[in-house]
Amino acid sequence: MALEACCPRCASAISRDADACRCPNHGVVSPLLRPTVVGYDAFAEVMQAVDDVPTYLPWPMSPGWSIADFGCVAGSGGSATVTTTVGTSDLDGHVELTIVSEDPGVGLGARCAGVDLIDPGGSLVEEAPSVRVRAGGRAVALWPIDGPDGPPLERSVFAGESDGRWLWLVLRPAAAALLLHDEWLLADVTGFGPEAIEMPFGGARPRW
Repeated sequence: MALEACCPRCASAISRDADACRCPNHGVVSPLLRPTVVGYDAFAEVMQAVDDVPTYLPWPMSPGWSIADFGCVAGSGGSATVTTTVGTSDLDGHVELTIVSEDPGVGLGARCAGVDLIDPGGSLVEEAPSVRVRAGGRAVALWPIDGPDGPPLERSVFAGESDGRWLWLVLRPAAAALLLHDEWLLADVTGFGPEAIEMPFGGARPRW
């Protein structure tokens, strides 16, 4: 199963030489690997390339929802995982949820969120978090992330720290943030066994 490689911080293709992978915009990077065709075999291949970074999905998935995209970054420049699930809600129609777990400095979460950052740390306010989710069995506090001109209009972005890594949630449209609530469950699928065969795949690839 083919995986395509690109920069984790932008959509540019990368070049390879004997020593490194290079992005024309960001220099030496650890590449983001994404499938050319979304499905179980490609998902298993990506999971084999992941180091010890969790790969999160909302689980159990709501009826009619599916996994539209996924990928990983693994290398000396840091590691990350990303999944995008799509479905519908009564209020918002088509909804897209992207979840990124990443080491500091990777920048994949910011790319998916469409914000001009690398890490969200400086954007987290000293106020109470907007929501707490359960990721891998632990409570994780999340704060809203604004772009340089304020809150993005077409999406809602939340981020927080989980076990020394950044956890990003990006929802499109912005109003879909109302789907989040305390104790919302994210499961680390790297630990899945037989339930992995129940994962549904399909849907339009995300715009990031």
